[in-house]
Amino acid sequence: MAARRTASATCCTTCRLNTLGTMYSNFIIATSPFAIHYARVIVPGHRLLIWTALVTLPAALLAGLLPPLFPMALAAVILFGAVAALDAMLGLGALEGIQVQLPPIVRFSKDRAGAIEIQVRNERQKAKPLRLGLPLPREFSSSQEDLAVVLPAKSLLSRLAWPCTPMRRGRYPLEKCHLETGSPLGFWAVRAAAPVPCELRVYPNLLLERNANAALFLNRHSLGAHAQRQIGKGRDFEQLRDYISGDGYEDIHWKATAKRGHPVTKIFQIERTQEIYVVVDASRLSARLAPGGVTILERFITAGLVLGLAAQQQGDLFGLITFSDRIENFVRAKNGRSHYNLCRDAIYALHPRAATPDFDELASFIRLRLRRRALLVVLTSLDDPVLAESFVRDMDLICRQHVILVNMMQSPEMAPMFSGPAPARLDDLYQHLSAHLLWNSLRELEILLQHRGVRFSLVQNEALSAQLITQYMTVKRRQML
Repeated sequence: MAARRTASATCCTTCRLNTLGTMYSNFIIATSPFAIHYARVIVPGHRLLIWTALVTLPAALLAGLLPPLFPMALAAVILFGAVAALDAMLGLGALEGIQVQLPPIVRFSKDRAGAIEIQVRNERQKAKPLRLGLPLPREFSSSQEDLAVVLPAKSLLSRLAWPCTPMRRGRYPLEKCHLETGSPLGFWAVRAAAPVPCELRVYPNLLLERNANAALFLNRHSLGAHAQRQIGKGRDFEQLRDYISGDGYEDIHWKATAKRGHPVTKIFQIERTQEIYVVVDASRLSARLAPGGVTILERFITAGLVLGLAAQQQGDLFGLITFSDRIENFVRAKNGRSHYNLCRDAIYALHPRAATPDFDELASFIRLRLRRRALLVVLTSLDDPVLAESFVRDMDLICRQHVILVNMMQSPEMAPMFSGPAPARLDDLYQHLSAHLLWNSLRELEILLQHRGVRFSLVQNEALSAQLITQYMTVKRRQML
């Protein structure tokens, strides 16, 4: 009989506490003026659970064993409930005056550790323990799940750093930050979700590529690549002057000669700022995996940005074109650090589309938009015979006006026969034969493009950036533009 009374008293006390907690939570969310900014929730803390066990269990046992003391035990439970309710009421304004701000844009590099700066504003300037949580995207890894700090007294602003490492390139929104603090007696935990509109931008990691091509970017004394004076008369028309003995006949301006009645010569100057465009294929062809576990498009983007750094160092104008079945992005060639950042912002969130590349649209766009002679570095895959035939046909529209370099990543499936180890099985022999046929078709494509003045190259994955820079410097040295 005493055990039943004890269990009944314990159950009644627990139900009263749960009902009281739910009522106060609903009251806080509905009536608090701070709910306009933060939707708050009050949950029981560890201290409340411990004190509930310390108060209600002895009171229930005392009331069960000694029935005359039941009113005293009930009064103790009610008093404890009143104290807990009062603590909940006092905890209504625990987060008032607390504002969390994040930068509008936070920039990262893929696979490089960074941090998100969190600025906490404490209007009351009183010491307050605070627990923060950021719902980071799945593409981010962090060493901590939450951040527990104590806001110092007499300090309006506090700056915190949340360390994290992005694992994938792209754009990721961060919309809210979770806050938690305790009530005055510590019986309750007050939680809220503060809106913090923030955009996380993860750019390609160029550190490895720059280290591999460090000789180009050193620029110390005789080391590195420098913008040097070129030898030759150049190709850019500068002015007309009277003919001088020794001028070549190919430089005579015949219309001006006929108009003035005496020989007139054309004067040319060295090209000082040439236009360099990287044309990136973002279609389904670039969604395949390259050696190393990354997509081909990832390698194209990294190599294109490294080439942009080299063009900026040489004083040339750098531009960008991305396409799939349509033109995705177009950034006209310019120079300067701000323009390079613009190109990086235009390409960092680019992902392959499940579409077939439209080379007709690309050639028409280049024909209409690029009036000045430029170097076009095309990064695509031409192992599909139908697409390769379309590409060769469309190059006839632009090959006479621009210098075109086509680069394709070479996979292990593209190799001449007997260039590797001897096949051990019959299946290996057929695999080597298919690789030879694919390699031979690309060699024939290279000859067709060479007749049109277009250079085609098969490049290894790890040497893609270095090969692009070498091709670019060769074009500069030979004054092909």
